[in-house]
Amino acid sequence: MGRRRALAAGSGLVAGAFLPLAGASRTAAAAPAYTNPVIWQDFADIDVIRVGATYYASASTMHYSPGAPVLRSYDLVNWEIAGHSVPVLDFGAKYDLTGARGYVRGIWASSLAYRPSNRTFYWLGQIDFARTYVYTATDVEGPWSRLTTISTPYYDAGLLVDTDDTLYVAYGNTTISVAQLSRDGRTQVRTQQVFTTPSSVGTLEGSRFYKINGQYYIFLTRPANGQYILKSSSGPFGPYTMRQVLLDLRGPIPGGGVPHQGGLVQTQNGAWYYLAFVDAYPGGRMPALAPVTWTPDGWPVVQLVNGAWGTSYPSPAVPTPPRQVTPMTGVDTFDGTRLKPRWEWNHNPDNTRWSVGNGLTLRTATVTNDLYWARNTLTHRIQGPTSTATALLDFSAMRDGDRAGLALLRDSSAWIGLKRDGGTARVAMVNGLTMDGNWNTTGTGTEVASAPVSGGRIWLRASADIRPGAARPGTFSYSTDGTNFTRLGPAFSLGNDWRFFMGYRFALFNHATRALGGAVRVSRFELSTP
Repeated sequence: MGRRRALAAGSGLVAGAFLPLAGASRTAAAAPAYTNPVIWQDFADIDVIRVGATYYASASTMHYSPGAPVLRSYDLVNWEIAGHSVPVLDFGAKYDLTGARGYVRGIWASSLAYRPSNRTFYWLGQIDFARTYVYTATDVEGPWSRLTTISTPYYDAGLLVDTDDTLYVAYGNTTISVAQLSRDGRTQVRTQQVFTTPSSVGTLEGSRFYKINGQYYIFLTRPANGQYILKSSSGPFGPYTMRQVLLDLRGPIPGGGVPHQGGLVQTQNGAWYYLAFVDAYPGGRMPALAPVTWTPDGWPVVQLVNGAWGTSYPSPAVPTPPRQVTPMTGVDTFDGTRLKPRWEWNHNPDNTRWSVGNGLTLRTATVTNDLYWARNTLTHRIQGPTSTATALLDFSAMRDGDRAGLALLRDSSAWIGLKRDGGTARVAMVNGLTMDGNWNTTGTGTEVASAPVSGGRIWLRASADIRPGAARPGTFSYSTDGTNFTRLGPAFSLGNDWRFFMGYRFALFNHATRALGGAVRVSRFELSTP
């Protein structure tokens, strides 16, 4: 059983792409180099494609909303977040934090593809082992809309747009199947089992589906330490033969895991690359890029450095990018009319109780003493290996019983923020927010340090070390002038167990413990690295 399935008990190419000669993916020795991970933020289960001169990738987001971010790059190394394929997780009340919770459910490994015939992007993924959803857009920035719901849950799906414009889906865990969709992509025409994983290999999942030089390939992961590939010369329904791509390969992040899953993509000049992810908790799963060559008989070979996935390779030879991508770090003043795509809510928000423009206003949306139940908690990925988030908070409109601040959020969490009680506010550091293995709350937090505050605004700061391996610290501090910061509370030990899947995030929150009506305004948020 795959680790995700046990816990819960697209194509990456231009269709019909041609293989270069073996070794053609090597770039000139004088080319500038890139360093892995190419993104030191949590983007897992990647699907990667190229459309013209632009690369796109999709990733898992579980219970965060909007879901399925679409990343964009012009060189496979520098990426930005362009949008989200799933605008809202409208798959049941548990994704709204109303009576139920969807932690570690939602958007798992899914697929992103482009269909040239109608110039449309397709996102496909299953939810809760119940059914599959397909969303489409003509621009990755949106709007994305639901095309259809299919009753077959395509677990860990890979979508292929064939050279004749037929849509196929490879999916499954250990038993791998292929489905053919109708011409309009709305229904399943046929599905057939095409491969059973040998017991000597164990589990295979995470399908990516390609057609290259007339051959059909299903790229599969052995979680969490291997990658295999199936090849068919007889059509999408097989029969398929299998070959190992990598197993127990040393990765590029010290203390991290084996690069695996992800997908293959071909550059404009015929070079091939593999964009995988590396388990690197407490931060999450980080994308890493390596060049690929092909054997004369059509099997991919990852190019290694001293027997390992390289920490550095020559940069892909691509045309000069038309512009610089938007950094994933820096300052956000919440201008404009909507949130920037770097942000995702913890479950779906109550959209009547937040706004942007002249800062981010968070009005209390939930009465609870449990942050894991509080709606409208807004999250931001942490930049590795270490980074700091600083938020300027106006708390003058808080009401008695309100709690607002900046958290390090995961299944074991801590925060710094304001507590208003008895008509006065204090800044506090709280830890001991915990969940069990079924994602039920086991601890709502203990205040371990506090200080009186006056006035109506405060700078809150959280710093996180997300290098994998030994337990890493998170620290909290505050300032009344934005310059001089005072440490508050002990260091918080970031949990590095993989079973929550998503890594730690910075989170802005405001919830009531007595009655609704209070509000805070975040006028500035900065994510910075040393």
